[in-house]
Amino acid sequence: MNWSQIFTVYRKELKDALRDRRSLISMFVVPALVIPALTLGLGTVASKAEKKARAEIPAVMIVGGEDSPAMRAALAADKRVRVEPFSSDYAKRIEEKQLRAAVEIPAGFDAAIASGAALPVVTVYSYAGEIRSGFAAGELKRFMENYRAKKFQEKLAARNLPKDFAQVFVVKDKNVAPPEKVGGATVGGLIPYLLILLCFTGAVYTAIDLTAGEKERGTMETILCSPVGRTELVLGKFSMVLTASLVTVVCAFTSLALTMTLGLSLIAGGSGPNAAPALTVSAPGLLGVCLLVLPLAVLFSAALFSVALQAKSNKEAQSYVTPLIFVIILPAVAGMMPGVELNAKLALVPLLNVALVSKEMVAGNFPWGMIALIFASTCVYAAVALRVAVGMFKRESVLFRV
Repeated sequence: MNWSQIFTVYRKELKDALRDRRSLISMFVVPALVIPALTLGLGTVASKAEKKARAEIPAVMIVGGEDSPAMRAALAADKRVRVEPFSSDYAKRIEEKQLRAAVEIPAGFDAAIASGAALPVVTVYSYAGEIRSGFAAGELKRFMENYRAKKFQEKLAARNLPKDFAQVFVVKDKNVAPPEKVGGATVGGLIPYLLILLCFTGAVYTAIDLTAGEKERGTMETILCSPVGRTELVLGKFSMVLTASLVTVVCAFTSLALTMTLGLSLIAGGSGPNAAPALTVSAPGLLGVCLLVLPLAVLFSAALFSVALQAKSNKEAQSYVTPLIFVIILPAVAGMMPGVELNAKLALVPLLNVALVSKEMVAGNFPWGMIALIFASTCVYAAVALRVAVGMFKRESVLFRV
């Protein structure tokens, strides 16, 4: 193996990539600008839409309760809801989003509350899954909780009992996990998912261009006539694909980190009490995840190189490569699912093992045995994929498929 020839091929492909506008857009512009802009834009739009929905005074309706004027008057006086006149088609109106929610007051509600002889059941009608209807139902439930507490306090006062008479004990929450573990538990599954996805997509364009693109342009034969061995050629081209993958990951992740750091307060509405809490993750864990990405990038680059090499044109190569995105996404998504924990068996499953151990490392947990096993197995998979790519490039039936 001639390392000088490999570097010559790599340098040539790197110069061509830096001269190619589409390569520059794929490696730098899209990950560094487009992805963070979409993330921040969508986050801002979603946050504003939620704030607007919460600020809206929802239209609700009272069903029944004609013999309970106290309850109806208290609900009508609530400034956080707007009570509409009764209509028998309230369910249809909620479904058509003309009405946000409705509350059904059983007959004899006020009398039952006063006597305590029965336990009346209040029903809240809403459109499940519709955000504004959900907010309206929440406001109605909040009112009912407050109204129930108020009536209960009145009963205690009537019997000269203290307000905390019914409280046998008090429960309070206290977090015992350090900030990085809390942040890791919150975003620990998302970080490896983004890394895996970016690592794959960053190599797609370059892998297609250096294989099927060469065939379509008719330059593959010229390259093969050069005084460079097939192994050196494929390793030089592969190195360029690997570079594109890693550059995309670095640009995208750096830009996303800056976007989330600088833009989170903007999305949340500033630095006041309504601002989003800061998320802290383990810095050594992030560094460890980045090291795990290296063999993963080799695996992706070699696999994409081998698949794209089968095609005769860019269009055909894209049809081969596109379905692979689902093969990449499914294990990464499985790593974010609750209940899927890292063990010795899952440590040998490609992609899923990296997603699971990355989630642990971001949270500040370092299972060194599993980390070593996953790193070693990923290196083995990457080496096999690279060996397959070299073997494919040496086959005339693959390079000159009719």
